[in-house]
Amino acid sequence: MNDQTPIAAAARPQPVLPDAQTVTEVTHWTDRLFSFRVTRPRSLRFRSGEFVMIGLLKDDGKPLLRAYSIASPAWDEELEFYSIKVPDGPLTSKLQKIAVGDQVIVRPKPVGTLVLDALLPAQRVYLVATGTGIAPFASLMRDPDIYERFDEVILTHTCRTGDELAYGRSLMDRIADDPLIGEEAAEKLRYYPTTTQEDSAVRGRVTDLMRSGKLFDDLGLPPLSAEDRVMICGSMGLNTEVKAICEAAGLEEGSNSQPGGFVLEKAFVG
Repeated sequence: MNDQTPIAAAARPQPVLPDAQTVTEVTHWTDRLFSFRVTRPRSLRFRSGEFVMIGLLKDDGKPLLRAYSIASPAWDEELEFYSIKVPDGPLTSKLQKIAVGDQVIVRPKPVGTLVLDALLPAQRVYLVATGTGIAPFASLMRDPDIYERFDEVILTHTCRTGDELAYGRSLMDRIADDPLIGEEAAEKLRYYPTTTQEDSAVRGRVTDLMRSGKLFDDLGLPPLSAEDRVMICGSMGLNTEVKAICEAAGLEEGSNSQPGGFVLEKAFVG
């Protein structure tokens, strides 16, 4: 299945839920990945890169919530989320079946470490993602602030197969026409997709490509140094490996209270 056309099913009546928001669009990218948009709580203010708790009601009427990065930028009037489908997952087994008009619980309390305020000023920033870990970067790359702070923004996205890169490719295709940041993104944003289980323009784990220097050679950039900035979102293994690569290059981990050279999201794995 690879239907990338947003589903616009007829809205159907739904019971009123606490912190409920209405689904406005659903797109199934593969049989394992989908994205959806919902209305935005009036009280929600967030920084691009943060996450919120979202979920559905269980059969016993209690909410089942999980942390999801907001994939839409802070200025968007709606919220976008990007998710994997887990057949027996407590939440995603049900979430993947939502349709336009359904309700999703969105707790309007954003948090997270993948924010620009946690990084020191620099010329270049790498956004290193695997799988659905691209979600917070989908938010950041559409935020004017990242282009004000950095002259070069490099998005790396590693997935198992080429079709799993479709969401990221769609973002890149649409960003050029974005009236808010399209011109700056055309000059400053670069995209480096890789696959691990099938041949593509670049095959390999991003950590291996960073260690070998191929990633930097392909982009015509110098090796990672203490002058660069890095944001990381993916599996726990990716986070650990890229953190070690950053520290070996002389970068120190940053936080909201003490900005540094790199940040990673610790609250969940993508």
